[in-house]
Amino acid sequence: MGVSEFAMSGKRNPVLRLFLVLTWALLILGSSTLHAQDFKRQYKNAKDFLKEGKYNLAMESFKPLLVYDKNNPYLEYASFYYALAALNQGYIAVARDMFIQIKKLYPDWDQQNEVNYWLAKIYFDKGEFFQAMNTLRDVKQEDYIEKEEVARLKRHYFNRIEDPEVLRLLWEEYPSDPDIGRSLARSIAQQPFAQQDRVLLDTVIRTFQLPREKYGAASNVQPVLKDHYNVSLLFPFLTATLDPSPVKKKNQLVLDLYEGMRMANDTLSKMGVNISLLAYDTERDPAVLRRLLDKDEVKNTDLLVGPIFREEIKPVLEFSEKYQVNMINPVSNNSEFVGQNPFSFLYQPSLETLGRRSAELLAKRIRNKNCMVFYGDQLKDSIQAASFLTRAKDLGLNVVWAERFQKETAARIITILATPTEFDEFKNPSQWKLALDSIGSIYVASDNPLIYTKVISSVESRGDSVIIVGSEAWLDNPSVDLNKYEKLHMMLTAPNFTPLNFPPFLDFRKKFIRTHGSFPPEYMNYCKIGYDFMMCIGQSMKQYGVYFQDGWKKDGKVASGLTAGYRLSPQRDNDEFPFIYFRHGEMHPVE
Repeated sequence: MGVSEFAMSGKRNPVLRLFLVLTWALLILGSSTLHAQDFKRQYKNAKDFLKEGKYNLAMESFKPLLVYDKNNPYLEYASFYYALAALNQGYIAVARDMFIQIKKLYPDWDQQNEVNYWLAKIYFDKGEFFQAMNTLRDVKQEDYIEKEEVARLKRHYFNRIEDPEVLRLLWEEYPSDPDIGRSLARSIAQQPFAQQDRVLLDTVIRTFQLPREKYGAASNVQPVLKDHYNVSLLFPFLTATLDPSPVKKKNQLVLDLYEGMRMANDTLSKMGVNISLLAYDTERDPAVLRRLLDKDEVKNTDLLVGPIFREEIKPVLEFSEKYQVNMINPVSNNSEFVGQNPFSFLYQPSLETLGRRSAELLAKRIRNKNCMVFYGDQLKDSIQAASFLTRAKDLGLNVVWAERFQKETAARIITILATPTEFDEFKNPSQWKLALDSIGSIYVASDNPLIYTKVISSVESRGDSVIIVGSEAWLDNPSVDLNKYEKLHMMLTAPNFTPLNFPPFLDFRKKFIRTHGSFPPEYMNYCKIGYDFMMCIGQSMKQYGVYFQDGWKKDGKVASGLTAGYRLSPQRDNDEFPFIYFRHGEMHPVE
């Protein structure tokens, strides 16, 4: 009987039909089992080749298993081991593409951690560090072994990076990663001392609580406590130009500063702090300054105060670092006076700190996050504004306008802020080109009256809720009625603020009047600044010795004479200062 006849007979015979169905089922089952056995045998052979290091043969053996088949249970593993074999063969692009394919096709596979680990290693090998770190973010570190393996991988590659700039950029992207932090500190410490970014190194060490001695950041000088200290003042006294007349002198600021320091030194002496103030006239001449620095008595001084002007910075910084003599500027906000010298400090906050802290104030206190930034054409204005803008971005402030103004363009401030578009029945402006209450604050990074007075008058015209943040230096401008500061709820950076009813200030004021007959009316009173500065330095030297910075770092905030005190920042300036506002005609610190 032929096949067709056998089939026809099955249709007529139910028993025979059942027999045929069972027979075909067994044949199919046998075929499927045989197919599964082929997959298993193929996978085992491929794995054996991989173990034996025969990576080319392994790739060829894994290849048939990469095609989807419902009976193939080895699809994900075959893909993974195929990528490893390719990697060992040096086929980097093939391996990378296969790992990426596994991530896309099998996102729920329980071995994705291994895939991400090897993919990150490929990126690290190619120097694509940011891509590698982004890939490691996908590694779910669920147990200690996985965490340690990832950390070991990062350490291996980060320790091979010698350029601190690469690690600094990585740290900015991953600021809480300790492996990046340690490697960054190591790369900085390995540079020649003159090239080291000591501010950055100090910041990293503090952030990750690293041992200073391991990275050469521990003070290489021992504490030196004395019964008597010599403090050398490198000031442009311009003694050849002085005369006994009562009129203000060309360098009155310097003379007032010195007088305040002398008064503080008298107070310190009564407290048992013995300091000799040695005054040297630099004549604002770099050649004279260099001759002064060549004196043995200056080389053996315990502290240099100054210089005051920018053109004198370089020789004093070099001298300070060479002879390991601390230097500090009592009045400047310019971080150039600090440079990379670990023995140099600012008593005032730097321009960068003023900008940063102003952004932090607005982010914390002002509900409307839209803000504007106006600044002048001086370099210090640009530095301050740039610091504000950087920090504002980090804190989520929305800077809707930032503009630099010159003398010729300052009038545009009024155009921007106070151009009316609608008027009421009495012809008073009721709406403005910049809509009422559309911004919450204006940061003015300038002490130029042409700029800040126009901002003040424009905001006053608007009559809305815009808050201005500016500088305490504005308070000495008689053209601005002090009532406006209170009316507009303005806030001012005030490193030199002293409450008028503060007992030490009242004592200082009485002593000054007894000596000089009257007290300077200016807010920026440099006698007061000199007094406050010297009281802080004198007490610090008494407590901590010649290298008082180690005590500052350890104890945090230290007391001054009349102001909020001093807190050494990683940039070696003062991070401890208030903002002030007016209430009932009096200045108060912003809480």
